[in-house]
Amino acid sequence: MEMLTPIMIVGVIGLLAGIVLAVASIVMAVPKDERAEALEAILPGANCGACGYSGCPGYAAAMAKGEAVPGLCSPGGADVAKKCGEILGSGDVEMERRAAFVRCMGSADNTTEKMEYDGLEGCTAASLLGGGASSCRFGCLGLGDCLKVCDYGAIKICNGVAVIDAEKCVACGKCEKACPKGLIKLAPVKQMAVVRCSSCDKGRDTMQSCKVGCIGCMKCQKTCEAGAITVGSGLAVVDPDKCTGCGKCAGACPRHIITMCGVQ
Repeated sequence: MEMLTPIMIVGVIGLLAGIVLAVASIVMAVPKDERAEALEAILPGANCGACGYSGCPGYAAAMAKGEAVPGLCSPGGADVAKKCGEILGSGDVEMERRAAFVRCMGSADNTTEKMEYDGLEGCTAASLLGGGASSCRFGCLGLGDCLKVCDYGAIKICNGVAVIDAEKCVACGKCEKACPKGLIKLAPVKQMAVVRCSSCDKGRDTMQSCKVGCIGCMKCQKTCEAGAITVGSGLAVVDPDKCTGCGKCAGACPRHIITMCGVQ
């Protein structure tokens, strides 16, 4: 009997605590947003952040509250944008397809190695040592940090430079964030000019470090009738919104680093 009493007391206390917790869970429960749940179920679940939010749950919640528009999910594409629009009652959503491209052509054929790198296998680690082994301090290191984060098999390393398959790329932006040199950018998948270089060195220095690097000669800018190209800090930059895809800049470039194959 002496042992039974404390057991009963503990049992009663446990029962009361359970009742209190059950009541509290009902009183303090956060109402569920059915639209947010429905939107999250449609999203691909990549949680890549390409939409500008922390992940798919955050983007879904923002859309349900009217704080975000459908069509920001690059991995989901037009199909997901359309379904989100139907749930929100916003109608058809136009979405421009984008893909990533590498702003570098500094392959092993076009550059040299200024040193022999023997360290951690990765672009981020290698870049901390004098910008990496490549003779161009702005160029691709080819150690595959971008390849490691790509969930879609869209990236491969060819002759020391990362190459992206636009057909497989979903523009999640993970490779863009992974590149320590900032060489990977997202662009519309359309016929447009792309400058395959990121060097901001003076023309003379660029010519010494890379056979094809931009030297800021401004021939492309002078040739462009649409005003889509500007040259600053020794590097040509194309405005996708202004580019008409005429190809004149590619023909004028003496270094042949402007291509007209969109993001291919």
